[in-house]
Amino acid sequence: MAIDSGSQEQSHKSHRSRQSGPSAKRKAKSEKKGDISDGKKHNPKAFAFKSGAKAKRLQSRATEKEQRRLHVPTIDRSTGEPAPYVVVVHGPPKVGKSLLIKSLVKHYTKHHLPEVRGPITIVSGKQRRLQFVECPNDINGMIDAAKFADLALLLVDGSYGFEMETFEFLNI
Repeated sequence: MAIDSGSQEQSHKSHRSRQSGPSAKRKAKSEKKGDISDGKKHNPKAFAFKSGAKAKRLQSRATEKEQRRLHVPTIDRSTGEPAPYVVVVHGPPKVGKSLLIKSLVKHYTKHHLPEVRGPITIVSGKQRRLQFVECPNDINGMIDAAKFADLALLLVDGSYGFEMETFEFLNI
């Protein structure tokens, strides 16, 4: 017995609203509430300020709150908190310097870092902060990075071996 779907149109029943029960009572109550024929109308002056002084005070408070949100207080770092340990990551191009920094940031902070730009400071303990810096591959950048580095991570390409820049950075 085959059914030919092309020759007959399928008819659907229309939605029947609830006639009894809690849903129907709730719907009837909301329809009755929205009806303004019983003399209750929306009064726009009902929620207006009666006192001009109160309105001025509330308006000034709102602007103060807005200004406080815009001007975040600066944190005083002169209380003796030690400087972060500076970790310089050095290596030839395409060896995984950025990937290493992203992985370390994800390990310590549980946040994804989309792009490594500039120094990245993270909190690794109650009294310890770490700052990761990607070292450029030119001699001037290596000299500058060696001046402020507390720790240097030298990455080596396993398929190529040691490069001349790695030995130069070791000497610096």
